[in-house]
Amino acid sequence: MTTQVSVQPPAPRFRISRHRRLAWGGSGLACLLSVIGLVLCWLNPSIQAPLKPGLDFTGGTQIELRRVCQPTCSPLAAEAVQRQLSAIKLPAQAPGEATPRLESAAVQVLDEGHALLLRLPALTAAQSSAVIEGLEPQSGPFEASGQSIGTIGPTLGAQLFQSSIISLLVSFAAIALYITARYDRVFAFLALFTLAHDVLITCGLFAWLGLLLGIEVDSLFAVSLITVAGYSVTDTVVVFDRIREQRTALRHLPVTEQVDVAVDATLTRSLYTSLTTVLPLLGLIFFGGSNLFWFAIALTTGIVVGSWSSIGVAPTLLPLFAARSAEPARAD
Repeated sequence: MTTQVSVQPPAPRFRISRHRRLAWGGSGLACLLSVIGLVLCWLNPSIQAPLKPGLDFTGGTQIELRRVCQPTCSPLAAEAVQRQLSAIKLPAQAPGEATPRLESAAVQVLDEGHALLLRLPALTAAQSSAVIEGLEPQSGPFEASGQSIGTIGPTLGAQLFQSSIISLLVSFAAIALYITARYDRVFAFLALFTLAHDVLITCGLFAWLGLLLGIEVDSLFAVSLITVAGYSVTDTVVVFDRIREQRTALRHLPVTEQVDVAVDATLTRSLYTSLTTVLPLLGLIFFGGSNLFWFAIALTTGIVVGSWSSIGVAPTLLPLFAARSAEPARAD
């Protein structure tokens, strides 16, 4: 007579399924706020796009100035610099042509008042010099070696915008094809759903930053979205692979129990991976300078949200979709 021994599954220390409604509610609220931010940006007369486009996409002139500070710089507010810009009279580009208006210029005071970053309409070399000379009496003096002037024409800006959109679409399509080929339809759908979730929230944050603080997105932001998409799918795939492994050992248990065991087994790894990825980005945020600051913010946001969705959103939705599927969560 053969006695069958029932193998008890390991008891998970953390059961994500018990907190699924909280996870869904938090993600739903974040997605709703993101959509509202994108719509408000689109309706804003000064933006008229889901995100406030930067100089890379619209074209224009960017001037960076470093102040002479001995030993410290006097306090300087961006609003005061904008008032100074409004009072500057620019030389005409050509007889009969209207000169650019500087009232809408974007001004950032960087490094605790040590530097100024100006984003202006397209200016000629003479007009850029006039801007620097006009700011010198009240905001200067400026270091001669610390002046940087860059100009992007509207045609090149449109090309950069088009290239960024194409890059995003191609990368997302490639990820979708890989996931669809690698997994069944339930797993593939949830992986793509969490990818869209992470990208939407990252874009929503920058939509609100554009509305409230005038933060613009540039080509580096497009790069950050592609990176976030890749990280999101990678993190979700790790959890899904563990769920598929547990399906053989724990086939007698409900899908919810299998998900809890799988998430608990990968939780420490996912958190450590996210932490070791975020730490270098924190270094960029605090010490990387102004050029990489918002790029690092976008990456950090996407990685944090991606870790959350891979642990709290995709696995908790799996039992719901698997129960409604004719082929519930079938492995390859």
